Amino acid sequence: MSLLKQPLLILMLATSMVVSACGFTPVNAPGGTGDALYGEVVIAFPDLPNSTGDRNAYFLVRDLEQRLGRSSDGPYKLDLTLSTRQEGQAITADNSITRYSIIGAAGYSLVRQSDGVVLASGSETNFTGYSATGSTVETLAGERDAYERLMRILADQISARLLSTADLTATTAAE
Repeated sequence: MSLLKQPLLILMLATSMVVSACGFTPVNAPGGTGDALYGEVVIAFPDLPNSTGDRNAYFLVRDLEQRLGRSSDGPYKLDLTLSTRQEGQAITADNSITRYSIIGAAGYSLVRQSDGVVLASGSETNFTGYSATGSTVETLAGERDAYERLMRILADQISARLLSTADLTATTAAE
C-alpha cells in the first residue's frame, strides 16, 4: 500500500510543513508571548464614575488577571478604558421593552514600564442581552449577569489580542 493512498497522512504532513515554514510558535510555549506576559502585567483599574461601572471594571480586571496572571510590580502595565450602554431591542405595541442589549467597549494599551513604549493597543467591542419580561428581581439578576458576561467576553478578546499581537521586542524611535 502506497503512502500516497493515505489522504489523512498526506494532509498531516502538508499541515506540519506549512505550520513549521511560517514560524508558528504556540503562544504559551517557552519563549512565547503568553509565557513572557503571564504574571508580568500590572492591570490598571479603569476609573469610572458610578458603582455599576466600578462593578463592571472589577469583573473586567478580575477576568484579565485570570488570563494574564496577577502582578503588582511587573515590567508591563495594561491601561484600560471601559464604556457600556443599554439599548431596548424588543418593544411591544404598547411601547414596553421586553429585551435589552448591553453594548460594551474596552480600550487597552500595554506599556513597558521601564521606557514607556506602547507594545500593543486597541479596542474591543461586543454585546450581551437579557430579558425584561419577568419579575423585578429576575430582570435585575438578568441585567447583572449580562454585564458580567460582557466583561468576560471583553477580557477574552483583549487577552487574545495581546497574546497574538504584542511586540515585546519593540524599541523606542531614538534607539
